This record gives sequence, C-alpha cells and structure tokens, in this order.
Amino acid sequence: MTISQPMTLRPVELKDAAARMLASGGRMQMAYAWYPQPDRLEIRYTASPPANAPFAIWRCEVNEPVPSIAAVAPLLSWYEREITDLYGLGFVDHPQPHRLVLHEGARPIKPPFAPDYPPDQPLRVERARQEILRLGGSEADVQLLPFGPVRADVVESGEFVFYYLGEAILHYHPRLFFKHRGMEKRFEGLLPERGIVLAERVSGVGSVAHALAYCEAVEAASNCVVPNRARVLRLVLAEMERLYNHLHYFGHLCSTTTLKVGEAEGKLLEEQAKQLNTRLTGSRFLRSVLTLGGLRRDLSPKRWLGDALDGLQARFSRYARQMENTASHLDRLITTGRLDRRLAFDQGATGPVERASGVDRDLRRDHPYAAYAELTPKVAVREAGDAHARAQVRMAEVEASIALIKQALQSLPDGPIRSDCKIVPDSEGLGWTESPRGTLFYAVHIGRDGKLTRVKIKSPSFSNWRVFPFTVHDSNMMDYAINEASFGLTIAGCDR
Repeated sequence: MTISQPMTLRPVELKDAAARMLASGGRMQMAYAWYPQPDRLEIRYTASPPANAPFAIWRCEVNEPVPSIAAVAPLLSWYEREITDLYGLGFVDHPQPHRLVLHEGARPIKPPFAPDYPPDQPLRVERARQEILRLGGSEADVQLLPFGPVRADVVESGEFVFYYLGEAILHYHPRLFFKHRGMEKRFEGLLPERGIVLAERVSGVGSVAHALAYCEAVEAASNCVVPNRARVLRLVLAEMERLYNHLHYFGHLCSTTTLKVGEAEGKLLEEQAKQLNTRLTGSRFLRSVLTLGGLRRDLSPKRWLGDALDGLQARFSRYARQMENTASHLDRLITTGRLDRRLAFDQGATGPVERASGVDRDLRRDHPYAAYAELTPKVAVREAGDAHARAQVRMAEVEASIALIKQALQSLPDGPIRSDCKIVPDSEGLGWTESPRGTLFYAVHIGRDGKLTRVKIKSPSFSNWRVFPFTVHDSNMMDYAINEASFGLTIAGCDR
C-alpha cells in the first residue's frame, strides 16, 4: 500500500498546502470528517502527489474555523458541502454554501453523523419550497424544465433542472440524493468482516470494485498479506466487472443515438459477459467471493475462461467496428459534451471520462493493488474530450481487459486463496480500486473494540456527477441524453 503517514495541519495551513500540492503536479482526491473521540471532530484530506508518489493523508482537528479550499481545489467543493450537511461544520468563504445531501425540507434534530444522534430517530422531512436559481439578465424568454425525480422505466431517482431557450440549454442543475441511504453510517459498529456485504451493495454494478477497495483498506489497517493466487483472481474478477459494465455502456449509448441494432447487440454482449460471471462465481454481479485476506472460495477459470473470452472478443471487435463505421451514430457523438483537460482535472473527473480528456491517470498502473504491479494494463487516453472520445476509451479498455484476464490466467499460481486477517484495534487503512467508472477509495477506521468506527467512500460517480453539468451548459436539448449516457454515471454510486 503506497500511503504516507498522516500529516497534521492547522486549518490556516490548508490552503497553502493544497496550493503546493497542485503546483507540484499533484491532485486532491477527497475530504471527509470523523470523530476520533465523541468530543473531537477531525477532517481528513487525501491527495495524490505527482510521479506515482505515495498518497498523502492530512489530518486537521477542528479547534478553530476551517476555511474552504474549494477556490484552490474546486473538486473539494462537494466534499465540504457534504461535511456541512452531515456533521454541521461550516467552511469559511465556501463559494456554494447551500445544501447538497440534505434537501430543503430536511430537519434533523442534530447533524446526522453526530455521535449522539439517536439511532431510532428518523430524519424529519417537511414540505418546503424548492430553491430556484435565478439567472442574470433578461429572463422573459427563458423556460424552466424540472425533469424528475420520478422518471421513465427503472431509472434511478434524480431531478434535472434545465433552463433553456428554444433547444439551447443555458444552464443545467442536477438535484441528486433523493434516496441517500446513509451507507457510510451503516458501517459504524459492524465487525470488519461483515462490512463486505454492505460494500458490495453500495452500487450494484460496482460490487467487486467496492468490496475490493474495502477489503484492501481493512487489510492495510491489519497488515494482512493476501496470497498470490487470491491477488491474481481478484484482478480477474475486477476486469470481468469492467467488461460487463462497458458492454452495457455501449448498448445504452446506442439507444440514445437511436441505433437500435447496436443497442440490442450491446445488451446481448453484456448478457453473455454476465453468463460468464455466473459460470465463474455463481453470481452475475460477482458477489460473495471476496473476503478479508483473499477469497471465500477458490475459482477454477484456467481451462475454459480464456476460450470463452476469445469468442466474446471476436464478437465485440466486430461490434466496435460497426459502431465506428456508422455515420449516423458518430455524428451524434463527435463534439457532443466536450470536457477539456483543465476542467476535467480541476473539477475532479475520473476514469474513462478524465482519460478521454487527456488526463493520463489509472490507479491500476499508478498505484497498483491486487496483482496489477505484475500485470499492468494498457491505459487508453484520448484528447478530444467529447462523447466519441469517451466511447473510444471504453472500447480500448474492453480489449485491454480481455488481454489482461488471459494474461492473468496464464500466470495463475497454485496455492492458498486466503490468509488469516487478524483485526488490529485502534487502526486505520486506505484502500482503492480503478472501478469501471474511475477511482474509488475506502478510508476505514477501526476502534479499540475491533469494530468499525468510520468508513468513508469516495465513489467515481460522486466525482463525475459534479463534472457533468459543465458539459451541459451551452449545449442543446437534443444532445442531452447522449451526453449523459457517454459519462456512464450511476446515481446509487453518487448518493450512497
């Protein structure tokens, strides 16, 4: 695990520390609050220095006013607002000092994450008038469309507020967290081994990524060494999850461009990948396999999975060529939802979204976990930053994932698949994965009784939902669905 020892900073030192990190080529990753003791509130910041250096952890005790550093590192704006909603801590000079997680009608008797918040007390919600943004200048012809939160089909709950003139979108504001489940709070008081079940259900289509990051965090806190066979099989599971997610992505993207044959073909390929998951693990979503110290049970993919992936790869290659040679499809993708490199970096874009905008980052290569140090993937990067570039990155990742799995199968060692992971009381750890949607972090704190006291989840969709509106402003209504599909967002992963 490449993590530096936590460094203590005073609130007045935060802005300068963040500025130095960015000036050196590093990047802030997340911020969260927790109570080391019932009467002590502390903020933790995670940053990634340049040149693959260890992650930097800063701790800041709240014993004086804490300044917002969103003006220096814009991607931290949502994290600060989340802390304000859940912990009641206000940040001085925050550029957007309004609620994020708690909507206008929420009336908690005290901050929901306060140590003495009554566990049997439901959050009181009253009817309240929605805050409506007022645009500057003449508004006589500007139309307002609040779409959602209940939408068609089985789409997750979210409200999207459009300010538009004709077909032109002047401004766009997503209202999320309608079904915020308090998943981080649910971890508190659990034995670490029971937390895996929760992690797998934070975002159903990221079960392996979440469970693996959680296991890595607890293993780091416990100085637990995972056997080599389990490390390689964890890589196989992670890449199988990437495959079915990306195949689903292409089916959905084709749906938004009205390429119906492409939609059907993408969904068929997704189904075939999920059937391989079932044959491999018994679960279409690859659940109930990971555990602390390795795997719950051994897997035997060596004799059959490579051949099955050869067939899937041949079908996907044909499918990808057809998409890239369909003018009506490409016309809707090229130049749609452009996100430039500077904006992607500053606002915290991650995964295929940032790599499509020229930001060359991938945790599998830059901060390897599982068996990625020995089996390094080929990282695809594009510069255009539009919907087509985001699709191209995922196309390349499908091919790279298949190649990586086949390489892993060839080098799969014999041996145990689990080591005894003895929980260390009063410890902490950081785990991460490069999920199909981008960087995913779990910060885990274990109390003196060996139970979880705090689990922080930094999910990729939390980051990419923050970035997405910047590509919608000044676009048009006809391209909106295509642009949203090209980001591959999930609301469950954001709302948690």
